[in-house]
Amino acid sequence: MLDLAFVRDNLERVEEKLAQRGLPGKLDAFREVDQKRRRMLTEVESLKNRRNRESEEIGRLKQQGGDAPERILELRTLSDEIKRLDEEVRKLDEELRQFLEGFPNVPHESVPVGSSSEQNEEVRRWGEPRRFSFTPRPHWELGEALGILDLARAAKIAGSRFAVYWDLGARLERALAAFMLDVHRREHGYREVLPPASLFGTGNLPKFAGDLFRLENTDWWLSPTAEVPLTNLFRDEVLDAAELPIHLMAYTPCFRSEAGSYGKDTRGIVRQHQFQKVELVKFVHPKTSYPELEALTSNAETILQKLGLPYRVVALCTADLGFSSAKTYDLEVWLPSQGEYREISSCSNFESFQARRANIRFRTGGKGKSEFVHTLNGSGLAIGRTWIAIVENYQQEDGSVVIPEVLRGYLAGAERITPDARLVRK
Repeated sequence: MLDLAFVRDNLERVEEKLAQRGLPGKLDAFREVDQKRRRMLTEVESLKNRRNRESEEIGRLKQQGGDAPERILELRTLSDEIKRLDEEVRKLDEELRQFLEGFPNVPHESVPVGSSSEQNEEVRRWGEPRRFSFTPRPHWELGEALGILDLARAAKIAGSRFAVYWDLGARLERALAAFMLDVHRREHGYREVLPPASLFGTGNLPKFAGDLFRLENTDWWLSPTAEVPLTNLFRDEVLDAAELPIHLMAYTPCFRSEAGSYGKDTRGIVRQHQFQKVELVKFVHPKTSYPELEALTSNAETILQKLGLPYRVVALCTADLGFSSAKTYDLEVWLPSQGEYREISSCSNFESFQARRANIRFRTGGKGKSEFVHTLNGSGLAIGRTWIAIVENYQQEDGSVVIPEVLRGYLAGAERITPDARLVRK
């Protein structure tokens, strides 16, 4: 959530930045309500000053033994009018707060200006896409032939956009989670957390309720990403500056309705209602948040490099930024069957946007005025899409899949997935 004073003091800048997000005129209604509030406050202050003067005058008259019933009646009428106007100001304050909840974050100055994802800017690439001596097959064909991916039985159990993994397919998913957590803990110093879910502080609710799953007859929602509960761990707390930065990670299931994605990636497991992910979240001092974003992105890249998966880093333009983000890098992994790079992680700096909403502050030595922390998050990585990338990039002409060397210790030394590895045959 944006700071009300910041928006008021920087209306033209905020208006320009929101227009760059494709939201021209977003501040028109806000400006109108705020001006009305300012006029009403001026009127209230004038009436209060008048009331104070009348009260003093009536007090002096009474001290002199006089009486002023008409002035006392007028004072009561004046007080009633002040009370009414104060209530109107309170309603306008609430209206402004609701406006702020609906405003996205202001893009950082370094974010490319663009009107669509076509204006996203590639920052760098790592690795060369493999040249196959045969036509590479998509992961759903390989998975079915190997007996490790079963979309038909998943549909029977839960409907479309779910998956059943068998044998080395299931073990590969589990191995990836353990590998990612180990790398981020040992090499990058993240602290592992297994959290419950809360959805308001990060901006998912109420803005994106349509993209989430709600449990019937409750106010509980299935979490779309561990970013949400991890950020809320410190909600309504004041941290000591000495504790910063705080780096957390969590491996959790994630649930998304994929509203608006129907017709996209209908085959395979690129878009699922349920998937697993290792999420990285940082709480940092405002002065260090952009170096921390670069480090966060590098941490996620490490996983792809160790797995030997070609990828590129893309800076999202203003129109493609997420609601809460001030700047985002997407990591896109190479998928041979599609002949293109596909998103596997988004690493974002939200500045104080989430912290203000969740009321997460810090102060130095427990003294002085508190400030809002800056929060960052990134997938480290989305496990299902990493599974896809491994199966497709390491496929062999005979239909088998070579297991990356860094994962073999998590799979009892298995070096290859072959059709012989399956336990259930169709």
